[in-house]
Amino acid sequence: MRDIHSDPIGLHRVLDDAQRLPQAADRLDTRRELWPDEVRIRVERLNLDAASYRQLERKHGGAGQVDGPAIRAEVLEIVSTRGKMQNPETGSGGMLVGTVEEVGPDSPLGLEVGDRVATLVSLTLTPLVIEDGLARWDGLGEQVPCDGYAVLFGRSIAAVLPDDLPAELSLAVMDVCGAPALTARVVEQYADPVVAVIGGAGKSGSLSLAAARAAGAKHTIGVVPHEAEAALLREAGIADEVVIADARNPIGLRDAVTAAGGPADVTVVCVDVPGCEGGAILATADRGTVIFFSMATSFSAAALGAEGLAADVTMLVGTGYTPGHAAYSLELLRDSDGVRRLFERRLG
Repeated sequence: MRDIHSDPIGLHRVLDDAQRLPQAADRLDTRRELWPDEVRIRVERLNLDAASYRQLERKHGGAGQVDGPAIRAEVLEIVSTRGKMQNPETGSGGMLVGTVEEVGPDSPLGLEVGDRVATLVSLTLTPLVIEDGLARWDGLGEQVPCDGYAVLFGRSIAAVLPDDLPAELSLAVMDVCGAPALTARVVEQYADPVVAVIGGAGKSGSLSLAAARAAGAKHTIGVVPHEAEAALLREAGIADEVVIADARNPIGLRDAVTAAGGPADVTVVCVDVPGCEGGAILATADRGTVIFFSMATSFSAAALGAEGLAADVTMLVGTGYTPGHAAYSLELLRDSDGVRRLFERRLG
């Protein structure tokens, strides 16, 4: 074993000259050998986060045609260069599914060899090696069949996959499980609140709507950008009102939410496009809360916008982690046929 001591947050895997956290590092050490508190996973599937994949899609989507091989080549380049999957433009990564192949003797994660797991920490801080060249992925979707290995630190998080759900479905839920868990926690702090979810037909948005209803929301409003999404959300039956609005248009969003029963006591932003800060603030009542779950959020725009609007709102950054978030989100999926249909349609 190497003489450098391991650190539960993975500092010993950082290869930069300056000391940085693994997520901020330019390069990570991806060697197979484990420190005593680490776990190695045989990877079978990556789930790129939505913001990262959309950026790659735009970059390699000239003339209306998405260049899947170019996206695949860029993902391979990122991973081989950095030792992790971290989109240099968005700073985001995703998560993975795989099987535990070795557990260090001091690992605190409670995993055993053979466990099929999903990691609940970002690929942006997870040492990762791809060994099959992503030969089974066409580059045209967020879920990436993959053969390789990844390393979890002592303070990483992983969940054993349930037996009653397909792995692809579990992975899609766990990728966004922080959003519904925090939404429920915030909604529970209000008496009979109105809750608006921007991007309500998406993965995190649909789960957040279900969570809001389960946590006691009096009225839920799902905001979507166009009629096709609205039809999907109405069919799912998880929002009391469905409205079509451009989240980048502050006045239009405010008016749409207000007409649908707002302003909202809790507004949850689950869209991966920039420029939604002002509208979310305007759609929220005084003493209300805005939760930002978008990697495209500009937090300076949100803070300065709230100040400039004299908006008395609390603004939270969705970190992606709330204790028990994976189990809670999977249970929401099991309990809501509408949410499950939305997920299965998107996995299509």
